[in-house]
Amino acid sequence: MAAMLNTEQILALAPDAASAKTARDLATSRKWLNLACNEQAAWGECPGSGKEPYRTQIDLSEPAFRCTCPSRKFPCKHGLGLFLLLANQPSEFAQDSPPPWVAEWLANRAKRAEQTAEGKKAVSATLPDGTTKQQTSATAQRRQAAQREKRVMEGLDELTLWFRDLMRQGLASVQAQPARTWETRAARLVDAQAPGVARLLREMSGIQHTGDGWPERLIERIGRAYLLIEGFGRLDSLPLETQADIRSAIGWTQSQEELLQSQPGTRDRWLVLGQHVTEEDRLRVQRTWLWGMSGGGGPTGQAALILQFAHGRQPFEIGPVPGTCLDADLVFYPGSYPQRALIKQRYGAPTPIDSTGMEGLRGSGILSALESYAVALTLNPWIERFPMLLTNVVPRRQDIGWFIRDEVGHILPVKPEFDKNWELLALSGGHPVTLFGEWNGQRFMPLSVFAYRFVHF
Repeated sequence: MAAMLNTEQILALAPDAASAKTARDLATSRKWLNLACNEQAAWGECPGSGKEPYRTQIDLSEPAFRCTCPSRKFPCKHGLGLFLLLANQPSEFAQDSPPPWVAEWLANRAKRAEQTAEGKKAVSATLPDGTTKQQTSATAQRRQAAQREKRVMEGLDELTLWFRDLMRQGLASVQAQPARTWETRAARLVDAQAPGVARLLREMSGIQHTGDGWPERLIERIGRAYLLIEGFGRLDSLPLETQADIRSAIGWTQSQEELLQSQPGTRDRWLVLGQHVTEEDRLRVQRTWLWGMSGGGGPTGQAALILQFAHGRQPFEIGPVPGTCLDADLVFYPGSYPQRALIKQRYGAPTPIDSTGMEGLRGSGILSALESYAVALTLNPWIERFPMLLTNVVPRRQDIGWFIRDEVGHILPVKPEFDKNWELLALSGGHPVTLFGEWNGQRFMPLSVFAYRFVHF
């Protein structure tokens, strides 16, 4: 049980560096009272500035945390410190049944999960007029969808005219336009309820300042956006999977509850290979990549993307931890090349990735990975980030930047934003390693490496 997560993985849950540092200081038994645990939970009391010690508890199956301290950070330093102590000194914890304050919390968590399941069943309950709540809701949703489609089409029509004017004037005119020109267009698309297209437009706004070859890169982005506009204009004539891709790229969302209820899960042992946080207009986005190993009828070799969102400084909900393996059912969002997924059901607690867990991973060389990327683009041209699990590659530094090189000489340029190239080189020792990361069509972003051990960046 104590080996469920290691020190690095536990500290990765910290909301900030200060919490991680303080948690290390608290990971000693002399600062705790009444330490105990069982297969489901761990708990203890930590004396603080108040009259009564803070009661701290962890649900090990998620993990989930609760503490009576006044901190607004989550998980707090006490929860992290208790978890670190459990991972490194399990003998300090007595094996015992949970005290009432822990048992009550665990029971409430189980009750909330049951109520959520019952709420989903209630949606199908029959109303006095013979309809169901689900049917009534569906009617209202169709009406709202029709209104939104009209607004989106008006916004895309306006954008089409602007693109055509841009082409007539020539791309040289782009360099003379102020940044607010692109931002104004993007804001109009947000008002038209097409936030995905607005984000594409914002990404185009600085391409003219990216050096040689910027016109080709801008044309490629405009072409991708124009293809999206054309696809939306003939949406009803396209396959359902392509319709889902277009709606997702424009910014439509799908109810997670409906998806979990309507779709069967894909069970596998999922390795959590990478996690990366970006910020988009005051919204923080956390992308967690999972890789299917060996469940069901054999290895899936399938990648899955878990997305979480947080505004401002709000913490993300605790999800899959990099460096662990989950036995779980995943439900994939519909599309021509499904990537985004939700965890439908877990089977047991996560376990750490070790050398045994990495055996049998279906990685590839760079050329094969790029061929897979090309196939994915033929199915869904709006894929922005593509997961690559590269085997037998070595980091290299040249005058123009860093690269990843495989055993036959193919290379991928590394994104300038990646600031741990020397650490990656040191971990490899100049020898081939297994590397996981994201490819955006032009540059590679390393997220984790397995040399003599698994390391997440």
